[in-house]
Formats: sequence, structure tokens, C-alpha cells
Amino acid sequence: MISNNGKTQKVYYWSPFISRVATVRAVIRSAESLKKYSKNAYEPYIINSVGEWFEYESELKDKNIKLINFSKSNLIKNKKYQGYMNSRLLYWYIFFKTFFPLLNLIKKNPPKFLIIHLMTSLPLLLNLLKKFNTHVILRISGFPKLNLFRKQLWKITLKKVFLVTTPTVGTLEYINSLKMIKKEKVKLLRDPVISCKEVRLKKKEENELNKNDFKNYFISIGRLTKQKNFLFLIDCFSDLIKRKKNYKLVIIGEGEHRLEIEKKIYSNNLKNNIILLGYKENIFKYLKDARAFLLTSLWEDPGFVLVESAYCNIPIISSDCKNGPEEFLNYGKGGMLFKSNSKISFLSKIQEFENINKSLLEQFLLNSKQTSRNFTIFHHFKTLFELLNYENNN
Repeated sequence: MISNNGKTQKVYYWSPFISRVATVRAVIRSAESLKKYSKNAYEPYIINSVGEWFEYESELKDKNIKLINFSKSNLIKNKKYQGYMNSRLLYWYIFFKTFFPLLNLIKKNPPKFLIIHLMTSLPLLLNLLKKFNTHVILRISGFPKLNLFRKQLWKITLKKVFLVTTPTVGTLEYINSLKMIKKEKVKLLRDPVISCKEVRLKKKEENELNKNDFKNYFISIGRLTKQKNFLFLIDCFSDLIKRKKNYKLVIIGEGEHRLEIEKKIYSNNLKNNIILLGYKENIFKYLKDARAFLLTSLWEDPGFVLVESAYCNIPIISSDCKNGPEEFLNYGKGGMLFKSNSKISFLSKIQEFENINKSLLEQFLLNSKQTSRNFTIFHHFKTLFELLNYENNN
């Protein structure tokens, strides 16, 4: 695969972040896919706005992905980001800190493509103010909240965007419903969640929970935030344990709700049934031994751990929260769906799972595994390569 003029074309990823979110992994794997499969047609770079990417510098070096550093150190490492106001202020700090460096970079060393994740306003504004020879590709997940400023900015700037990509059909349909950009410029691009080789290697690592006789457990993974709804999950498990004392739950993740979750576990005397493992680099060694994966989120798009669980052949019991899970599980054909934030519905699905017949369970696992294959790094690359050549094909 070679670009039209035979030259390697630069692709910049601009995705500033303030905490560990799944999008960070998606950016790395997307860049990795271009590096690995494009046969030098494209050279990916990640823009390190305020030093946030230094945490992944070693991994990026191993994958031969270059950083473009606007800072010599992580300027936000010790800043508070918990809570809506703190996170908004921090993103505004990144906005102003990055404005001129990003402007100068694109003027002096323009890439063929600038792919934007997470923080969209700054590149869109720069794209409006200045004439670039760079194609801007905007990545939109979920149903973004459009305040008055953002709505007006999008109305004006989306007309100049090369393409908009979304991870799910639900988000694609939502963007089209806004009627701010031509439908043919909104494209479905699945996230590169699965590295097949990485999953194989990580599943081989020993699960220390087996040594501690903590077996036959359910598992839930995600940031300990309002979105993931872990407090609801613990309430539900408290009810389950009253009925049957041997129910066990493993929770993997860190976040601002950790103290509240710990208090609820101890106040309900659940410390022998629920384990908080914190953040783990390797989730697959825990997933492989789980009875089922539980997702209680209030929203997802589609939920990386859903994909990872499906790829590992783990049964899934998920909330039917808007966008993402329903679509990924094919509206109940790839796993069980309960009504979001409903304890009655959740407990009912657990009971169904306990009594599920083998053939139905096998069908769930087969369907979800097939869907998960659409989220491999190579599948992502094939679609991304087509999109980068969209101009040549139209």
C-alpha cells in the first residue's frame, strides 16, 4: 500500500487527556496500525500537548511511534481533575497552553491528516481561523453535550472538516441527525480494541486470585466514576449475597468514587465477597477465569471492556444504556441486557444467567466473539486506510 505520490504522508494524532481513559489506548493502537500495516504510506505522530503522553513514552518507543513534544515535562501531573468543574478548567488550561504551539506546528510542518480525539474545540477553531493544507478528521464518541458555544463552533467548523468518524452506528446516526455536515462525510470506524497477540500473551499470566481461593467470581472493569455506576452494582450484589452467600465480585479500576465504594463495601459487610483490585495493566488474566462480565454503566460507546470480554469468550450481562452495549450485543443476541439502573431488572438477569441452558450460552458467546473481531487492530487499519484515501476514491 503506497500513497499516490510515492511519498510517506504524515498523520498527526491530537488527543490530550487528563486521566487514563480507553481512548488513550485507542489512539496508540490506531497509530500502531498505520505503522505496522501501511507499508510506509503513512507515518503516525502523537502530539504531546502538555506532557500527558510521557507516561506512555516507553511503549510508544517500542512501537516506533514518535511524539511531538510541546512541553519537556508533564504540566498537569499533579493537578486535580476530579469533578466536572476541575476537569473543565484543566481542559481550558490545555486549550490555551497548546494554542500557539499547535498553530505553529501545522503552519511550519503540516501533516496530510490531523486526527482529533477527545478535545475537539482547539483544532476546529484553528482550522477555521487559518487556511491549512491539512485534512482534519474529527473523532466523535457518544452523544456530545453541545453548549451554546460548542454548537455554534460546530455549525461553522464542521463544514471544513475532511471527515467525521464514529465508533458506533448509534453515534453516526446522532451526528447525521444534527444536520451540520453532509452524511457522506460521516463514517463508521470501529475502535482498535483488540491486539490478538497481546491478548494471547496476557491470558497466559498467572491469576493470583486463584492462589487466594477467590474463585468462581463475576468481574467488572472500568474507571470508578459516576458513568460506570459501581455504587449501583454493589447495592445489587449486597442483595444477591443476602440470598446466596457465595457470590463473589472482582472490580478492576481506579477513580474518584473509590472511597465511596470502599465505604459501601465495608458498611454492608461485603469485604469477603467483593475485591477492589485497583488499576491493572493486564485485565485478561482476571477476565479469563470470570463467570461473567458485568457492565452497569449509564452510557458507553461501545465500551472497550465489552469487546475484550467477548473476545475472551466471557458471558456478558450489561445495562441497556444508550448507545454502545445494545448495539454491540446485537440487542440481546450476544449477551444479556438489563434495564439501565434498575436493580429489579439486574437481579432478574442474574437469576436467568444462573439457570441458562448450555446451548443458549454457547450462542451468546459465539455471536459476541464474532462481533469482537470487528474491533481488532487490523480491521481498524483496513477501514482507516480507506478513509485516508477517501479523497482519491471520490
